Amino acid sequence: MKIYTKTGDTGKTSLSDGSRVSKHSDLLNAYGTIDELNAFLGLLISEKKEEFLTELQNLLFIVGGMLATPADYWEKYYSLSVLDTYVTKLEAAIDEMSADLPPFRGFILPQGNTLIAHTHICRTVCRRAEREVVGLMEEDSRYQSIQILLNRLSDYFFVLARFYHKKHNIPETLYKSMQ
Repeated sequence: MKIYTKTGDTGKTSLSDGSRVSKHSDLLNAYGTIDELNAFLGLLISEKKEEFLTELQNLLFIVGGMLATPADYWEKYYSLSVLDTYVTKLEAAIDEMSADLPPFRGFILPQGNTLIAHTHICRTVCRRAEREVVGLMEEDSRYQSIQILLNRLSDYFFVLARFYHKKHNIPETLYKSMQ
């Protein structure tokens, strides 16, 4: 079987229902960023194998699938309760890690070691995905469940980076104004 179909050679691609959209559309930008986040999460996992991170990769495939499916068909293929469940799981993980962290004292530079830097890359790509989904949400409120999940996921990556600082005894470097 050939991997190339040539159907995208005109700058359009198919959604799961067969409809064609521009590869430059807001929808494609959003699920392309989810795909990018998933790849960076894979890089993070290559350094720190944690079962929950792999669960999050699977969740990102669901989110990408939802974005590749017109919202009118979500009920047929997806349960929004999965997103709600993971918002709750992320909040619990954030609370658990935060309980062992020092109080937040200011902006933290995204550095420390490769593991921490990759965690911050996941955070920033997740924030971009969230901004792109907010654009979709402004057109269709049904995207809000995805936006809420991405908001919580980016918070999780921020706290996870702080957690790795503490776990590996690497001091956080705070932003210092240069004025």
